[in-house]
Amino acid sequence: MKEENINFFQKVYEVAKVIPYGRVTSYGAIAKYLGAARSARMVGWAMNGSHNMPEVPAHRVVNRKGLLTGKHHFDGTNLMQQLLESEGIEVVDNQIMEFEKYFWDPFIELK
Repeated sequence: MKEENINFFQKVYEVAKVIPYGRVTSYGAIAKYLGAARSARMVGWAMNGSHNMPEVPAHRVVNRKGLLTGKHHFDGTNLMQQLLESEGIEVVDNQIMEFEKYFWDPFIELK
C-alpha cells in the first residue's frame, strides 16, 4: 500500500476515534473533513481495515443515507447493528432510523 494511503487511513482513524457514543457519521463526511470530499470510498476502505483496532469505533461510520453498508466486515452477521443499538440508535432493515438526529458532522464539530 502506498504511504500516502497509510497516512490517509491514519487520519480517518483519528476522526473515527472521536465520534461520540450514540452518534454516527458518514464516509463522505469524514472525507470532506479531511479535505478529500471525493474520497468517501477510500474512507470505507480505511474502515474495512480497522476491525482489528478496538479503539476505532467503525460501527459508527455508515453511508450518507444511514445504511449499514459496512456491516459484512464485522464478525457476526448483526454485530454492527447490535453495537449501534447498544448505544441507543434504532436500526431497521440495515438503516438508522432518524439518521439526522444521530448524525455527527466532523466538519462542524471539529473546527
